[in-house]
Amino acid sequence: MNKEHTEKNNFDSMNLLLFLVRWRLHLIIVVVAAVVLSSLFSSPWFITPKYKSTVVMFPTASNALSKALLSETKTAKQDILEFGEQEQAEQLLQILNSSVIRDRIIQKHNLISHYEIDTTSKFKMTKLIKEYENNITFKRTEFMAVEINVLDKDPQKAADIANDISELLDTVKNQMQRERAIMGYEIVKDEYFRLRDEVAAMEDSMTVLRKLGVHDYESQSQVITEQLAIALAANNKSGVAALEKQLQILSEYAGGYVSLRDALEHEKKQLSAIKARYEEAKVDAEQQLPHKFIVDRAYKAEKKSYPIRWLIVVISTFFTLLLVIIIIIVLENLGKININTNVPKIKLPNN
Repeated sequence: MNKEHTEKNNFDSMNLLLFLVRWRLHLIIVVVAAVVLSSLFSSPWFITPKYKSTVVMFPTASNALSKALLSETKTAKQDILEFGEQEQAEQLLQILNSSVIRDRIIQKHNLISHYEIDTTSKFKMTKLIKEYENNITFKRTEFMAVEINVLDKDPQKAADIANDISELLDTVKNQMQRERAIMGYEIVKDEYFRLRDEVAAMEDSMTVLRKLGVHDYESQSQVITEQLAIALAANNKSGVAALEKQLQILSEYAGGYVSLRDALEHEKKQLSAIKARYEEAKVDAEQQLPHKFIVDRAYKAEKKSYPIRWLIVVISTFFTLLLVIIIIIVLENLGKININTNVPKIKLPNN
């Protein structure tokens, strides 16, 4: 059985070899023609060569500057020097793919003219966006970095676009966060100044009470009571009168003083806490930091990246040769079928 199988394989290999030898001239002509034509049609005359520029960057871990610099409870994710993780990388990718960045790049580099889009076309914006997406791509690497890849027929233009996109990333993200930070800052600011005015009014009221002689109700009442007892024991009528007058003032303003003093102490604690939030909100609203660490900036490429001519030639030649071989085999089999159908049938004599 194995011997028959081996003989069959050898027979098939021999048939294939004989087939290639028999059609060698045709196949050589096809290969040469495929190489020449694929080389021609992949040349700059038919396919515009494009150059590639790349920016590689890591996202930052912290979003709020105040949390990273002013907060007393710092964590690793709030460190302004810490690299971001998957979540931050995905956020950057979403912003990079936004229409805001796309429209600004299109406008700054006049891409509708650079890409030679027909401005009279009904679908000019559709064509422009498709061309933009074909030439400008973003991806996350396995190391959580983000890549900006730009293909263009002008190598300097490719580098400029890639670098401009990386700069716009900070601008757009800061603008998005700034709008919310300013709203938060205004809310905290109003509350801070309202509470500060309330504390100032309370302190003015305390000043009035102090001028009336109420400084510390508990200790004052204790001391005056002791002095009154001494004056009574000494039969000091003028001293008794003066001390009773002071006690009368204390009793008249004691309730208001204690209530105001306790409220002022509470409000000062609140004011101290909200002042810290006010300062954090102010920093977030007025100051900005980059949201990325640039690893590699884009530079003008010296060699084209598209098309890869040798790959086009190899693939085109291989599939052309394969197609021709299949066509020849089909034609040969069709010829054999026609020959068999044309052979007359021989009638055997009856016994």
